[in-house]
Amino acid sequence: MYSFAFSILFVVFFLVTLSLRFWLANRHIRHVLRHRDAVPAEFAARIPLDAHQKAADYTIAKTRLGMVNTVVAGVVLIGVTLMGGLQLLSVTLLEQFGTGMGYQIALVAAFAILSGLIDLPLDYYRQFVLEQRFGFNKMTPRLFVTDMLKGVLLGAALGLPLLWVVLTLMEKTGDLWWLYAWLVWSGFQLLMMVLYPTVIAPMFNKFSPLQDESLKQRIEGLMQRVGFASKGLFVMDGSRRSAHGNAYFSGFGANKRIVFFDTLLERLAPQEIEAVLAHELGHFKLRHIVKRIVVMFALSLGFLALLGYLKQQEWFYSGLGVTPWPFAQNDAMALILFMLVLPVFTFVLSPLTSITSRKHEFEADAFAARHADGGDLVSALVKMYEDNASTLTPDPLHSAFYDSHPPASVRIQHLNMAAA
Repeated sequence: MYSFAFSILFVVFFLVTLSLRFWLANRHIRHVLRHRDAVPAEFAARIPLDAHQKAADYTIAKTRLGMVNTVVAGVVLIGVTLMGGLQLLSVTLLEQFGTGMGYQIALVAAFAILSGLIDLPLDYYRQFVLEQRFGFNKMTPRLFVTDMLKGVLLGAALGLPLLWVVLTLMEKTGDLWWLYAWLVWSGFQLLMMVLYPTVIAPMFNKFSPLQDESLKQRIEGLMQRVGFASKGLFVMDGSRRSAHGNAYFSGFGANKRIVFFDTLLERLAPQEIEAVLAHELGHFKLRHIVKRIVVMFALSLGFLALLGYLKQQEWFYSGLGVTPWPFAQNDAMALILFMLVLPVFTFVLSPLTSITSRKHEFEADAFAARHADGGDLVSALVKMYEDNASTLTPDPLHSAFYDSHPPASVRIQHLNMAAA
């Protein structure tokens, strides 16, 4: 009875989420198309019509590809749950590995590999067709394959030991396993923040110290004004893969470093780079990073506690097309099912995340206007919108669901008010 009710609930949320995604995507496409032939008045003097139209076409192409991805993901989700795909995979692996830990790790690993193989054609199309068509792709097929293999090996090296620890806790530590697993997961996340800048990121990109002395002095002056200590200023060879540009800082504690894409340095003037960095430093000084980490840890604790309850419920498995084994551990299956269905039930809450993120963006912009020049940040943002083919006219509702940053016109308006 409970399993049937949960199946119905899952299907209802799945259809609502799928319909909402398609409705938002169609709204977005129609809205961008309606405004394709006229640059918004506040950008008319800075962005030419052909660049605006390119951004519209790029946005529409990405949105349509996203719709295809939604269909594929939906078909896979129903196929592996209600249609019995995970059950078949579980039976096959149980015959090969028995009922021990090897079976559980093999189940998660096999599912991850199959998911990656399903995503691979769309990833390849996105990089070598869509990005290529609009002039952004700089990656070669060889580099694409190399990155993929590095990612798989890194994921195995880091993920498999973590998976073994979590599954062991689920099996051995009783009803409070989720609390111990949360502590392990939180520690792992903090460790990754420390290791990423100096160990992981250099596996994929080359990082060189910033050589421009005048720009370096300008940036160091900004860091002194706002009280930010960094392990160094670095330039990343982002142009090996893409023409998109950005800047960010990474690391944790004393391990923080500031990174500029080489494509960004080629396009922006020194005072604009300073303003962009002031925005990024605003996130740090206003404790946005810490707040996001706290929220992430709190949510993960809540979700793990929920999983601690669900993994003991037979209806959770059978309602999703899986028969739990009476003679083997079902912890790995519980993890997979939970990760699969969680986005279905939480998608309607997406605007809450966007609201918080946009609030932080406005605050970081205001911080940049105080410690650099707001006009320079406006100029830099306009260049970045043009260079990255970011649409200036997103559908407001689509943007509210998906976009972590405010729409261009709203953001520029707030910055001009802050500068005034």
